[in-house]
Amino acid sequence: MGTGQIKTFTLSFAISVLAALPAAAYDLSFTTPGASDSLRDTIKGVSLLEQSASDKSKDAQDIFSAARADYNRIVSTLFSEGYYSGIVSIKLDGREAASISPLDAPSSVRNVVVSVTPGPNFRFSKTEVAPLAPDTKLPEGFAIGQPAKSGLVVEAATAGVDAWRDDGHAKAQVAGQSIIANHRTNTLAADVRLAPGPLVHFGTLDVSGNKRLRTKRLRQIAGFPTGEVYDPKDLEKVQARLRRTGIFSSVAVTEAKTLNPDDSMNVDLAVVEQKSRKIGAGAELNSDDGIGLTAYWLHRNLLGGGERLRIDGAISGIGGATGGTDYSLGTRIERPATFGPDTSAYFETAISQSNEEDYDENAFDIGFGASRIFSDKLTVDTAIKYRWSKVTDSSGETYFRQIYLPTNVIYDNRNNDLDPTKGYYIKTGLTPYVGLGGDTGTGGQITADLRGYKGFGAQERFVLAGRLQLGRVFGSDLAETPRDYLFYSGGGGTVRGQPYQSLGVTILDGGTLTTGGTEFVGVSGEARVGITDTIGVVAFYDYGYVAGGGESGSQAGAGLGLRYKTGIGPIRLDVGFPVSGDTGSGAQVYIGIGQAF
Repeated sequence: MGTGQIKTFTLSFAISVLAALPAAAYDLSFTTPGASDSLRDTIKGVSLLEQSASDKSKDAQDIFSAARADYNRIVSTLFSEGYYSGIVSIKLDGREAASISPLDAPSSVRNVVVSVTPGPNFRFSKTEVAPLAPDTKLPEGFAIGQPAKSGLVVEAATAGVDAWRDDGHAKAQVAGQSIIANHRTNTLAADVRLAPGPLVHFGTLDVSGNKRLRTKRLRQIAGFPTGEVYDPKDLEKVQARLRRTGIFSSVAVTEAKTLNPDDSMNVDLAVVEQKSRKIGAGAELNSDDGIGLTAYWLHRNLLGGGERLRIDGAISGIGGATGGTDYSLGTRIERPATFGPDTSAYFETAISQSNEEDYDENAFDIGFGASRIFSDKLTVDTAIKYRWSKVTDSSGETYFRQIYLPTNVIYDNRNNDLDPTKGYYIKTGLTPYVGLGGDTGTGGQITADLRGYKGFGAQERFVLAGRLQLGRVFGSDLAETPRDYLFYSGGGGTVRGQPYQSLGVTILDGGTLTTGGTEFVGVSGEARVGITDTIGVVAFYDYGYVAGGGESGSQAGAGLGLRYKTGIGPIRLDVGFPVSGDTGSGAQVYIGIGQAF
């Protein structure tokens, strides 16, 4: 290139498809004089010739096509790294591949020589994107004096357009650009002009595809903000609201190509409904508590307004070493978009029979509540319910009746529910209750469940996970507190390696009856290591503390686990042993789906 010249190069090739020729292996020489190790690896990583050099099934036509394609692939890679005066040579048996006509393709190829001289690294001499919306954040590397990577220009232009769209200008676009490489000074001048367009308001929502869900209810669930200033996040919310109903297999929104005369913009919403009914089942195994089975039946659109009816059944303690078999059956009907598009109302009822080691309980619950989704991470649920239960233990029968108001706040920042590698999860609960009758006290329960995850390595195959559980009952005496509000430790969910619910307090009935405590602290830690893409191992340690009525105790367990990843989450096998406490001995085995927490 001549001194001071500014040139623009465009490579375009038309490759004809020829008849397959006999298979041929080839020797490859790939050199990158003047390139750093990282740049050399990047260039070789995009080369089709490099990738197929050891594939003897490739014929001469395949090699020729790969060579022609490699020119553009390598030049694009050089541009992406800020090299604009590179020289690329690809020779097939001594002939430059670019000079060979597709109609004169070689019938055989024995030697391939690729030489890439990147030349100097260009720097930005000008970085301008204008006009910009308030608070626009351009890429950090898009600055004068920085390596002039071509991708940064694209990122800067995209950031400029997106910022205008976030500011209500739905039709913002790139109006023009001037990208000039100066080969005398080894610099790149980038000047991008934006056209923000007018401030846009949402127009009408045009709906199609719904069959069983009434259109009026679909619009209520979607919560489309007609008349409000355009915000792309509002369209994301519309799609999220419809998807979480479970009614649709596909939800797509399309912005109108042109604006209305008043600068409003209509939006097309196309949905595809899936089957309304669904069934599911699950199973877990605990060497101490036995086998647990769960099943449910779900109708996603019961009355045509998006109502979800779910019936859950569970049997646990089958073949367990402690207590007996537990049963439960629950029904819940939920109506989305009842108090606004992000608030659902529900009614639920449940019956259960628990056969624990120290007591038996028959219970009935009924109530209604509301759940509000504030964001994709934050959910708040509150309800008012009535519970009746009969507890039978060595002291006789006790009847509990109460009105209770459970409220739960969940903040879920994990990247995966069943197998998280980063993020955190916080759940806090407050349940005040009012006793109805002489056996039931009045008070409340506070709980907290905090989990954190940190992955290491490129694929995050090594993960440290921690969990802290806290609980406290206040207001009512221990004997007058419903059993399901008290805290135990031991088993899956608290302390693995210790028998299920083996740690409580022994203060009732003259110190002969064990029950749950009014205070609980649980700490768990895991080191998860991926051995292959599907197999992993885990080392864990759990600690639990229970107190109540002036008595307290603690226990700990530790062990190893195996994980096998599947499409529905990792299959979990944990073997735990007691570390401290006098509540158990020997190994405990746990099998389930998903990580322990």
